[in-house]
Amino acid sequence: MKFTRARGVGLLGIFIAIVLIFAVNNSLGNKITEKSKIQSIWGFTSTIRIPDSAKMKEDPKAPPVAAIELPTMITISLICGALVLAGGSLIAKNPERGWVAPYMSSVIALGFFSILLWAVANNSVDLSDTLSRVVRLGTPIAIGALAGIVCERSGVVNIGIEGMMLTAACFGYAAAAISARAIYGDALPESAVRGVVWMPLIIGILGAIVTGGMMAALHAWLSIRFKVDQVISGTVINIMAVGITGFTRTNFLLKFESPLRTGLPQMPLGPLADIPLLGPILFDHKPITYLMILMVFGLNFFLFRTVWGLRTRAIGEHPKAADTVGINVNRMRYRNVIIGGMIAGVAGAWFSLEGSFGFDDGMTSGQGFISLAAMIFGKWNPIGAFGGSLLFSSADALQLKVQAYSFDLPSQFMQMLPYVVTLIVLAGVIGRARPPAASGKVYEK
Repeated sequence: MKFTRARGVGLLGIFIAIVLIFAVNNSLGNKITEKSKIQSIWGFTSTIRIPDSAKMKEDPKAPPVAAIELPTMITISLICGALVLAGGSLIAKNPERGWVAPYMSSVIALGFFSILLWAVANNSVDLSDTLSRVVRLGTPIAIGALAGIVCERSGVVNIGIEGMMLTAACFGYAAAAISARAIYGDALPESAVRGVVWMPLIIGILGAIVTGGMMAALHAWLSIRFKVDQVISGTVINIMAVGITGFTRTNFLLKFESPLRTGLPQMPLGPLADIPLLGPILFDHKPITYLMILMVFGLNFFLFRTVWGLRTRAIGEHPKAADTVGINVNRMRYRNVIIGGMIAGVAGAWFSLEGSFGFDDGMTSGQGFISLAAMIFGKWNPIGAFGGSLLFSSADALQLKVQAYSFDLPSQFMQMLPYVVTLIVLAGVIGRARPPAASGKVYEK
């Protein structure tokens, strides 16, 4: 029997399912004692709650809209059994394409769901809050992936997204802090304390966008003008970002006193935010999260439905043909790389102005690299990259959620989950993705 990628993925899925079922069996067995009410691993249940968002605003203890009680061991056994059967089918049929990516995506998603059920055995979990976290934590990954798509669709590889996001986070926060002090002095007025101080925050976002654009301009200058290897140029951006932001934080931000203490506020969209389940997931977020959703569908439209998008795809696939019809390839690459950097700047603003308010060294924590994995997962398509971002962010949301429960898996294992999933994708397990033909290639007339 010839070993192929499909058979390898099938074996990996079966291995993950078997390890998971044995781990859950051992963990639940250890929880049974002579004094416990449950005397069998089959007696554990996991409850999934769907709260009533509207009623919870008035009474946090309001009963949920639904509470689905699942037998923990039986549910996980059925999931793992289905994954083993599907993996066996992959090994037997050895399809060339079509089933490998959906199967591995199902292994990851159902594996996360099984771990969640395992963590909340004999307890309950708020499904709305969990899925809302997935969207929220997926915001910087999705925006970073969009930045990568704009650059690579133009023929320029940009692994410097991590550095652009980090620098934008630093200088976006600095711009917000400095402008707040310039406008309000040492203390905010009473009216500003009670409400949201929008002007400094908007200036901070604009500062982050400009910073991302400037870092991207440097990358474009090195890659296009001086024909430096684009991977090396991106690496320089990442290393330089660590030094610049570390110096700025130590020598300025830690010593600077700003009257501004809070970042971008939660903005529920009226009655839509009160819809059970869907409301918290889609309509109860902060501004940059809403902006991310608009950017995903907006870029998808511009990339595939406008002249700019056609020209962008042309210079990334066949720059010589684009040049023969009058498109200035290198000029357009300059513009698009800078646009990509400005998009990455929005992701940086999420870290220092929305996800939290402040700046710490290395606070992007490799999310720029995960953005590149999401871009590859989505095959350089904005909507596909958005789906990949949610897949990666679900690992982050899961590890944050299970910390509230008594869970047997070490916290370090849960914290490395997003990066393990990224490695799986970058290793080609999900499926081979063909990048734009001219991506990474210098164009010379």
